Amino acid sequence: MITLDQSYARCRELNKAYGTTYYAATFVLPRVKRHHVHALYGFCRYADDIVDDLGPVPVEVREKALADFGDRFFADLADGNSCDPVLKAVVHTVKAFGIDPGCFQRFLNSMAMDLTVSGYDTFDDLLEYMDGSAAVIGEMMLPILEPSSSDARPHARDLGIAFQLTNFLRDVSEDLDRGRVYIPQEDLRRFGVSIDGRRVTESWRELMRYEIARTRDYYVSADCGIAYLPASSARCIRSARCLYSEILDRIETADYDVFSRRARVPTWRKLLVVGRSIMPGPR
Repeated sequence: MITLDQSYARCRELNKAYGTTYYAATFVLPRVKRHHVHALYGFCRYADDIVDDLGPVPVEVREKALADFGDRFFADLADGNSCDPVLKAVVHTVKAFGIDPGCFQRFLNSMAMDLTVSGYDTFDDLLEYMDGSAAVIGEMMLPILEPSSSDARPHARDLGIAFQLTNFLRDVSEDLDRGRVYIPQEDLRRFGVSIDGRRVTESWRELMRYEIARTRDYYVSADCGIAYLPASSARCIRSARCLYSEILDRIETADYDVFSRRARVPTWRKLLVVGRSIMPGPR
Protein backbone atom coordinates (compact mmCIF):
# COMPACT_ATOMS: atom_id res chain seq x y z
CA MET A 1 0.00 0.00 0.00
CA ILE A 2 1.47 3.32 -1.06
CA THR A 3 1.75 5.98 1.62
CA LEU A 4 0.67 9.59 1.23
CA ASP A 5 4.29 10.76 1.39
CA GLN A 6 5.23 8.32 -1.36
CA SER A 7 2.38 9.56 -3.54
CA TYR A 8 3.42 13.18 -3.13
CA ALA A 9 7.00 12.14 -3.90
CA ARG A 10 5.81 10.54 -7.14
CA CYS A 11 3.99 13.72 -8.14
CA ARG A 12 7.12 15.70 -7.36
CA GLU A 13 9.16 13.40 -9.61
CA LEU A 14 6.72 13.97 -12.47
CA ASN A 15 6.86 17.73 -12.00
CA LYS A 16 10.65 17.72 -11.88
CA ALA A 17 10.97 15.52 -14.98
CA TYR A 18 8.39 17.13 -17.26
CA GLY A 19 7.57 20.62 -15.96
CA THR A 20 10.97 22.06 -15.14
CA THR A 21 9.92 25.71 -15.20
CA TYR A 22 6.92 25.15 -12.93
CA TYR A 23 9.04 22.92 -10.72
CA ALA A 24 11.67 25.62 -10.29
CA ALA A 25 9.02 28.17 -9.32
CA THR A 26 7.58 25.91 -6.61
CA PHE A 27 10.77 26.35 -4.59
CA VAL A 28 9.64 29.90 -3.88
CA LEU A 29 6.50 28.62 -2.13
CA PRO A 30 6.56 27.66 1.54
CA ARG A 31 7.48 23.99 1.92
CA VAL A 32 4.05 23.23 3.37
CA LYS A 33 2.42 24.13 0.03
CA ARG A 34 4.88 22.86 -2.58
CA HIS A 35 3.72 19.27 -2.54
CA HIS A 36 0.14 20.31 -3.23
CA VAL A 37 1.24 22.04 -6.44
CA HIS A 38 3.18 18.90 -7.38
CA ALA A 39 -0.02 16.88 -6.87
CA LEU A 40 -2.00 19.04 -9.29
CA TYR A 41 0.80 18.74 -11.81
CA GLY A 42 0.82 14.97 -11.31
CA PHE A 43 -2.89 14.74 -12.12
CA CYS A 44 -2.51 16.76 -15.30
CA ARG A 45 0.56 14.84 -16.40
CA TYR A 46 -1.15 11.51 -15.79
CA ALA A 47 -4.03 12.47 -18.09
CA ASP A 48 -1.72 14.00 -20.68
CA ASP A 49 0.33 10.80 -20.86
CA ILE A 50 -2.82 8.80 -21.58
CA VAL A 51 -3.62 11.10 -24.49
CA ASP A 52 -0.12 11.38 -25.98
CA ASP A 53 2.18 8.64 -24.69
CA LEU A 54 0.41 5.29 -24.80
CA GLY A 55 2.22 4.37 -27.98
CA PRO A 56 0.59 3.32 -31.27
CA VAL A 57 -2.84 2.42 -29.92
CA PRO A 58 -6.25 3.30 -31.42
CA VAL A 59 -8.12 6.42 -30.34
CA GLU A 60 -10.88 4.37 -28.75
CA VAL A 61 -8.32 2.70 -26.47
CA ARG A 62 -7.05 6.09 -25.35
CA GLU A 63 -10.61 7.33 -24.86
CA LYS A 64 -11.41 4.38 -22.63
CA ALA A 65 -8.17 4.77 -20.66
CA LEU A 66 -8.87 8.47 -20.10
CA ALA A 67 -12.48 7.76 -19.08
CA ASP A 68 -11.33 5.02 -16.71
CA PHE A 69 -8.80 7.41 -15.17
CA GLY A 70 -11.50 10.02 -14.60
CA ASP A 71 -13.91 7.48 -13.15
CA ARG A 72 -11.24 6.20 -10.78
CA PHE A 73 -10.36 9.72 -9.65
CA PHE A 74 -13.94 10.77 -8.91
CA ALA A 75 -14.66 7.48 -7.15
CA ASP A 76 -11.55 7.93 -5.00
CA LEU A 77 -12.50 11.55 -4.35
CA ALA A 78 -15.90 10.42 -3.12
CA ASP A 79 -14.22 7.87 -0.85
CA GLY A 80 -11.73 10.47 0.39
CA ASN A 81 -8.74 8.26 -0.34
CA SER A 82 -6.96 6.43 -3.15
CA CYS A 83 -4.55 3.55 -3.65
CA ASP A 84 -3.23 4.99 -6.90
CA PRO A 85 0.42 6.21 -6.74
CA VAL A 86 -0.55 9.64 -8.09
CA LEU A 87 -4.21 10.05 -7.19
CA LYS A 88 -3.68 9.46 -3.47
CA ALA A 89 -1.88 12.81 -3.24
CA VAL A 90 -4.33 14.52 -5.60
CA VAL A 91 -7.35 13.46 -3.56
CA HIS A 92 -5.64 14.67 -0.38
CA THR A 93 -4.88 18.06 -1.94
CA VAL A 94 -8.40 18.52 -3.30
CA LYS A 95 -9.89 17.71 0.11
CA ALA A 96 -7.39 19.86 2.01
CA PHE A 97 -8.14 23.00 0.01
CA GLY A 98 -11.72 22.42 -1.08
CA ILE A 99 -10.83 22.60 -4.78
CA ASP A 100 -13.93 22.39 -6.98
CA PRO A 101 -14.12 18.85 -8.46
CA GLY A 102 -15.75 20.37 -11.52
CA CYS A 103 -12.37 21.83 -12.46
CA PHE A 104 -11.01 18.32 -12.95
CA GLN A 105 -13.94 17.29 -15.14
CA ARG A 106 -13.43 20.33 -17.34
CA PHE A 107 -9.75 19.45 -17.64
CA LEU A 108 -10.54 15.86 -18.62
CA ASN A 109 -13.07 17.08 -21.18
CA SER A 110 -10.39 19.14 -22.92
CA MET A 111 -7.96 16.23 -22.82
CA ALA A 112 -10.61 14.13 -24.55
CA MET A 113 -10.86 16.78 -27.28
CA ASP A 114 -7.19 16.19 -28.10
CA LEU A 115 -8.10 12.65 -29.14
CA THR A 116 -10.43 13.74 -31.94
CA VAL A 117 -9.88 17.46 -32.67
CA SER A 118 -6.87 18.30 -34.81
CA GLY A 119 -7.30 22.07 -35.13
CA TYR A 120 -9.39 25.14 -34.28
CA ASP A 121 -10.87 27.50 -36.82
CA THR A 122 -11.05 30.63 -34.63
CA PHE A 123 -9.40 31.92 -31.50
CA ASP A 124 -12.75 31.70 -29.73
CA ASP A 125 -12.82 27.99 -30.58
CA LEU A 126 -9.34 27.63 -29.09
CA LEU A 127 -10.42 29.52 -25.97
CA GLU A 128 -13.18 26.97 -25.45
CA TYR A 129 -10.56 24.22 -25.42
CA MET A 130 -8.24 26.23 -23.17
CA ASP A 131 -10.97 26.80 -20.59
CA GLY A 132 -10.45 23.19 -19.55
CA SER A 133 -6.84 22.69 -20.52
CA ALA A 134 -5.28 25.90 -19.18
CA ALA A 135 -7.57 28.46 -17.53
CA VAL A 136 -8.92 25.82 -15.18
CA ILE A 137 -5.39 25.14 -13.90
CA GLY A 138 -5.33 28.69 -12.58
CA GLU A 139 -8.62 28.03 -10.83
CA MET A 140 -7.28 24.83 -9.26
CA MET A 141 -4.23 26.68 -7.98
CA LEU A 142 -6.05 29.59 -6.36
CA PRO A 143 -7.12 27.85 -3.12
CA ILE A 144 -3.49 26.82 -2.55
CA LEU A 145 -2.22 30.34 -3.27
CA GLU A 146 -4.84 31.88 -0.93
CA PRO A 147 -5.72 35.18 -2.65
CA SER A 148 -7.32 37.93 -0.62
CA SER A 149 -10.23 38.33 -3.04
CA SER A 150 -12.18 36.36 -5.63
CA ASP A 151 -11.20 39.15 -8.01
CA ALA A 152 -7.99 37.19 -8.56
CA ARG A 153 -9.86 34.45 -10.44
CA PRO A 154 -10.01 35.97 -13.97
CA HIS A 155 -6.33 36.89 -13.76
CA ALA A 156 -5.41 33.37 -12.63
CA ARG A 157 -7.33 32.03 -15.62
CA ASP A 158 -5.47 34.41 -17.91
CA LEU A 159 -2.12 33.24 -16.56
CA GLY A 160 -3.06 29.66 -17.38
CA ILE A 161 -4.01 30.75 -20.89
CA ALA A 162 -0.76 32.72 -21.28
CA PHE A 163 1.28 29.68 -20.26
CA GLN A 164 -0.52 27.42 -22.71
CA LEU A 165 -0.35 29.88 -25.61
CA THR A 166 3.39 30.06 -24.95
CA ASN A 167 3.52 26.27 -25.11
CA PHE A 168 1.62 26.25 -28.39
CA LEU A 169 4.05 28.67 -30.01
CA ARG A 170 7.09 26.81 -28.70
CA ASP A 171 5.79 23.35 -29.64
CA VAL A 172 4.40 23.94 -33.13
CA SER A 173 6.60 21.26 -34.68
CA GLU A 174 5.99 18.71 -31.91
CA ASP A 175 2.23 19.23 -32.17
CA LEU A 176 2.37 18.79 -35.95
CA ASP A 177 4.04 15.44 -35.36
CA ARG A 178 0.95 14.49 -33.35
CA GLY A 179 -1.39 15.71 -36.05
CA ARG A 180 -2.50 18.82 -34.18
CA VAL A 181 -2.40 22.55 -34.89
CA TYR A 182 -3.16 24.96 -32.05
CA ILE A 183 -2.67 28.15 -34.06
CA PRO A 184 -6.16 29.19 -35.20
CA GLN A 185 -6.86 28.49 -38.86
CA GLU A 186 -8.24 32.00 -39.29
CA ASP A 187 -4.82 33.38 -38.33
CA LEU A 188 -3.01 31.06 -40.73
CA ARG A 189 -5.33 32.20 -43.52
CA ARG A 190 -4.95 35.85 -42.57
CA PHE A 191 -1.17 35.74 -42.87
CA GLY A 192 -1.08 33.30 -45.76
CA VAL A 193 0.87 30.64 -43.89
CA SER A 194 0.98 26.95 -44.75
CA ILE A 195 2.21 25.42 -41.53
CA ASP A 196 2.86 21.96 -42.94
CA GLY A 197 5.96 23.22 -44.71
CA ARG A 198 7.61 24.08 -41.38
CA ARG A 199 9.50 26.96 -43.00
CA VAL A 200 10.42 30.32 -41.51
CA THR A 201 9.15 32.81 -44.06
CA GLU A 202 8.31 36.47 -43.68
CA SER A 203 4.63 35.51 -43.48
CA TRP A 204 5.46 33.09 -40.67
CA ARG A 205 7.37 35.82 -38.81
CA GLU A 206 4.41 38.18 -39.13
CA LEU A 207 2.06 35.49 -37.83
CA MET A 208 4.32 34.74 -34.87
CA ARG A 209 4.64 38.44 -33.98
CA TYR A 210 0.85 38.61 -33.89
CA GLU A 211 0.48 35.47 -31.76
CA ILE A 212 3.23 36.55 -29.35
CA ALA A 213 1.65 39.99 -28.88
CA ARG A 214 -1.69 38.39 -28.04
CA THR A 215 -0.01 36.03 -25.57
CA ARG A 216 1.74 38.93 -23.85
CA ASP A 217 -1.62 40.65 -23.39
CA TYR A 218 -2.69 37.65 -21.30
CA TYR A 219 0.48 37.94 -19.23
CA VAL A 220 -0.33 41.61 -18.57
CA SER A 221 -3.77 40.65 -17.29
CA ALA A 222 -2.23 37.91 -15.16
CA ASP A 223 0.12 40.45 -13.57
CA CYS A 224 -2.89 42.33 -12.20
CA GLY A 225 -3.84 39.30 -10.14
CA ILE A 226 -0.54 39.08 -8.29
CA ALA A 227 -1.57 41.99 -6.06
CA TYR A 228 -4.28 39.77 -4.53
CA LEU A 229 -1.77 37.13 -3.38
CA PRO A 230 0.14 36.92 -0.10
CA ALA A 231 3.86 37.60 -0.47
CA SER A 232 4.99 33.96 -0.55
CA SER A 233 2.46 33.05 -3.25
CA ALA A 234 3.12 36.22 -5.21
CA ARG A 235 6.84 35.46 -5.39
CA CYS A 236 6.12 32.00 -6.75
CA ILE A 237 3.70 33.16 -9.44
CA ARG A 238 5.93 36.09 -10.37
CA SER A 239 8.87 33.71 -10.84
CA ALA A 240 6.85 31.29 -12.98
CA ARG A 241 5.49 34.15 -15.05
CA CYS A 242 8.95 35.64 -15.54
CA LEU A 243 10.54 32.37 -16.60
CA TYR A 244 7.75 31.15 -18.84
CA SER A 245 7.27 34.43 -20.65
CA GLU A 246 10.99 34.41 -21.46
CA ILE A 247 10.28 31.53 -23.84
CA LEU A 248 8.63 34.12 -26.08
CA ASP A 249 11.79 36.24 -25.95
CA ARG A 250 13.86 33.24 -27.01
CA ILE A 251 11.52 32.47 -29.89
CA GLU A 252 12.06 36.03 -31.09
CA THR A 253 15.82 35.75 -30.68
CA ALA A 254 15.75 32.59 -32.81
CA ASP A 255 14.05 34.56 -35.60
CA TYR A 256 10.79 32.66 -34.91
CA ASP A 257 12.36 29.33 -35.87
CA VAL A 258 10.42 26.88 -33.71
CA PHE A 259 10.89 24.06 -36.21
CA SER A 260 14.58 23.19 -35.94
CA ARG A 261 14.98 23.72 -32.18
CA ARG A 262 12.92 24.07 -29.05
CA ALA A 263 13.01 27.42 -27.26
CA ARG A 264 14.22 26.86 -23.71
CA VAL A 265 15.08 28.92 -20.66
CA PRO A 266 18.46 27.58 -19.45
CA THR A 267 18.87 26.11 -16.00
CA TRP A 268 21.20 28.88 -14.85
CA ARG A 269 18.50 31.44 -15.60
CA LYS A 270 15.88 29.47 -13.66
CA LEU A 271 18.22 29.24 -10.68
CA LEU A 272 18.92 32.97 -10.84
CA VAL A 273 15.24 33.99 -10.93
CA VAL A 274 14.28 31.58 -8.16
CA GLY A 275 17.27 32.55 -6.05
CA ARG A 276 16.42 36.24 -6.28
CA SER A 277 12.82 35.51 -5.34
CA ILE A 278 13.82 33.55 -2.24
CA MET A 279 16.25 36.19 -1.00
CA PRO A 280 14.77 38.63 1.55
CA GLY A 281 14.22 42.20 0.52
CA PRO A 282 11.70 44.43 -1.25
CA ARG A 283 9.87 43.03 -4.30
